[in-house]
Amino acid sequence: MNRLRHGAIIAFDIGAPIALYYVLRAAGLSVYLSLLISAVLPVLSTLVQIVRGRKLDQLGIFMAGITILSAGVATISGSDRFLLAKDGWVTAVTGLWMLSTTRSDRPIVYHFARVLLEGRIGPKGESWASMWDRLPRFRRVWRVACVIWGVATLLDAGVRVAMAYTLPVNVVPALNGVQYLVLFLLLQIATNIYYFRAGLFNPQSALYQA
Repeated sequence: MNRLRHGAIIAFDIGAPIALYYVLRAAGLSVYLSLLISAVLPVLSTLVQIVRGRKLDQLGIFMAGITILSAGVATISGSDRFLLAKDGWVTAVTGLWMLSTTRSDRPIVYHFARVLLEGRIGPKGESWASMWDRLPRFRRVWRVACVIWGVATLLDAGVRVAMAYTLPVNVVPALNGVQYLVLFLLLQIATNIYYFRAGLFNPQSALYQA
């Protein structure tokens, strides 16, 4: 249920602002105002999650931080193109943030994956907290995965900024949404290949031997 909830929240935070942008443009609002107003939706979504949950875990803190950063960038006075490039600026900071957690107590990618995979991989019945404490190779998997995600996200950011300043204005929001899907799929393929080669999906692999 948590996986479905997290997936639904992410889908809303990406899809709803894009849909609202085009609704506002069809209603006659300017590009700038449409982008500015549509940026409010993820902020409202995050506030609802905080109020309902009354606390945030590491993943929640990360997502809330990105949302607040996105809202802050949106409020900076600038051109239509600058606001169109907002996703690129925020994604660049996200990539740097990911890389900065690589040597932290728990890389951010570990928290993302734990929501989806804990209980489905590793020795039966062992928690990820336990595996993290006792298995150096398990820790290395998530540090390497964090580097993969961080570098890919920085490259993605560069593409978003380039699109914002070169493509027709009304095309960019939709392409940004498609790009999130493409980035996610490519990263899933790349990291799952790495996980397979590292032995993450095999409970008998050397990865799980202390």
